[in-house]
Amino acid sequence: MAILMADDDADDCWLAKEALAESRLANEIHFVSDGEELMDYLHQRGRYDDPKRFPRPGLILLDLNMPKKDGREALEEIKTDPHLRQIPVLVLTTSKAEEDIYRSYDLGANSFITKPITFGSLVEVMKTLGKYWFEIVDLPIEGANEG
Repeated sequence: MAILMADDDADDCWLAKEALAESRLANEIHFVSDGEELMDYLHQRGRYDDPKRFPRPGLILLDLNMPKKDGREALEEIKTDPHLRQIPVLVLTTSKAEEDIYRSYDLGANSFITKPITFGSLVEVMKTLGKYWFEIVDLPIEGANEG
């Protein structure tokens, strides 16, 4: 199951990829750098029109503060779309603002995680996320309830 990370910080994306590898998760990870790109990926538009290269993610890691369309707008769009709303969205952001936490959950976020400061902490977060989302919980299978 693929992971899609929406974050405009290239260093954070690289660190997440390394932490995922370090945590021994075999899931492939794809990256987009803003909310518009995220929606293009999810709707398989433009450069993301090849589902073999850009598979539907089983999990989205979403930064709130991105250009063009921010994470809040993208989250609302995802969670109101009947074809996308079943994908778990984990807000992974530097924000610790209470209003961001409440608003994210109000918009349908499945989790809100403040980005860890150290690489070791990020590895631990990725291990925990991987174990929980890919080993413990049952996720809907794409297309099983469509039609």
